[in-house]
Amino acid sequence: MAQKPSIPKGTRDFGQQEMAERNYIFDTIKSVFRTYGYQQIETPAQENLSTLLGKYGDEGDKLLFRILNSGDAFSGINYDDYKVEGEEKSYNSKALSLKVCEKGLRYDLTVPFARYVVQHQNEISFPFKRFQIQPVWRADRPQKGRYREFYQCDVDVIGSKSQVNELELVQIVDRVFHLLDVNVLIKINNRKVLTGFAEICGFPDKVVDITVAIDKLDKVGLEAVEAEMKEKGLTDQAVSVIEPILTLSGTTAEKIATMRTLMNGGSASGIVSEAGLKGLDELEELFGFIEAAGIQTSVEIDLSLARGLNYYTGAIFEVKALDWPIGSICGGGRYDNLTGIFGLADMSGVGISFGADRIYDVIKGLDKFPKDLKSATKILFANMGDKELRYVLPVAKALRESGVAVEVYPDSAKLKKQFDYADKKSIPFLSINGENELNEGIVNIKNLASGEQKTFAKDDVAGIIEFLA
Repeated sequence: MAQKPSIPKGTRDFGQQEMAERNYIFDTIKSVFRTYGYQQIETPAQENLSTLLGKYGDEGDKLLFRILNSGDAFSGINYDDYKVEGEEKSYNSKALSLKVCEKGLRYDLTVPFARYVVQHQNEISFPFKRFQIQPVWRADRPQKGRYREFYQCDVDVIGSKSQVNELELVQIVDRVFHLLDVNVLIKINNRKVLTGFAEICGFPDKVVDITVAIDKLDKVGLEAVEAEMKEKGLTDQAVSVIEPILTLSGTTAEKIATMRTLMNGGSASGIVSEAGLKGLDELEELFGFIEAAGIQTSVEIDLSLARGLNYYTGAIFEVKALDWPIGSICGGGRYDNLTGIFGLADMSGVGISFGADRIYDVIKGLDKFPKDLKSATKILFANMGDKELRYVLPVAKALRESGVAVEVYPDSAKLKKQFDYADKKSIPFLSINGENELNEGIVNIKNLASGEQKTFAKDDVAGIIEFLA
């Protein structure tokens, strides 16, 4: 019995219509990236595990797809070296996996970008502005809006600490979603403010635990976040210091003013956080830039925004669609120490990632794709027989050389079948040429939507193109 064809869970095939729609998204995003001076690079799908591990936190490390070494990866392994002491049949699977898997599929595009910058530092000019549109892989549980293989569209600038770069990212988001006709909200916080949370509640060593918990606020609610923080060792008093921050409301200026009081010793603990105050200064400066730039998209400060990646050190961003229920469709932030891991210190960068697959789902759900994406083909030449086919081939060639997408029906089939083909592919124009057209040296073209029909001299390519426009 033949095996039923299938693909792995969390992955998808993309047909011609879907690819036309996806390319519409990619082309729109690329066009905006380029207007801000960003240029494209690509990196391999697989990276050394040593490049990937430890960059995304413990939870991120668990989601890495690891690639088994070529050949018999398990030959020559002394399993006794990996036994768990005191347990006869238990092995240290983490250590063993590192022995048999030296490579992994990239989890995102930012860490490979940092590796690229360090590896090619003598070939590039700083500040270095690049964008990258490629698939990434995460061994996550597939669900609506969450895939194991998905595309990211990243834009980063590295080699500058100026928050003008953060402003540009906000402007890029603003422009992209204006062009895509999607209503979004841009949320901004600062990782130094999150460090301040940990400091003023008296647990500066728990900043990662606090951040990971806070990052789940939208998904699990305040009570579950507080419970997780307590599980990680925070006291009730420490949690009570953080709770009012997570429920803070008001304007941007009001939120910053309240937080400044808390970070300056005004919380129940009386602790001053210099890191938190620095983060508030940066937020104030960035929102001042945003106001001056006249951003049309809604932008708000969200002090519960954490984004659970350990490498962020400054501003953090998240973008949510307002008219379609889905998770964040963009996210990113500033990182000061990422290239230092690879031996290049003091190289600050900031970037944002557009989640192309979720953006696709939003635009599809809202029916916002342009209707003319249905077919790349502008005109179909019907096949009326061998002689007629030879007659239209030079016309099709001339149109293609002028940039018009042309199809010639390959078989001399019934006209109804050829009409149906054009209809199913949403080809707007059909050219039917028989013996009369051949004798007169003309080409007959019909607009299938309006019914308008015109004839042109066989060599009147300019006239034909004008009619097709």
